[in-house]
Amino acid sequence: MTVYIDPPSWPGHGRMWSHLVSDVSYDELHAFAAALGVPRRAFERDHYDLPSHRYADAVAAGALRVSSREVVRLLRASGLRRPKGRAQRRSS
Repeated sequence: MTVYIDPPSWPGHGRMWSHLVSDVSYDELHAFAAALGVPRRAFERDHYDLPSHRYADAVAAGALRVSSREVVRLLRASGLRRPKGRAQRRSS
């Protein structure tokens, strides 16, 4: 299982956020997030939004640190990218 996380550099709701992604499947991503105790409501289209105070927890659990550009590249290359505004199929 390989899950990736970018630095917490995305502002929102008074804090900074990271994106947690998989380059294999949403099932893998959901399993990793569940093991961390991240609620399913944090899943948005193709990634989990993770607050900065959980970044170290994700890395300690095995998430690989990558740049934000690399997150997008991994999602596109895997076919898992779901940009805003496009029709989506239901996630598993």
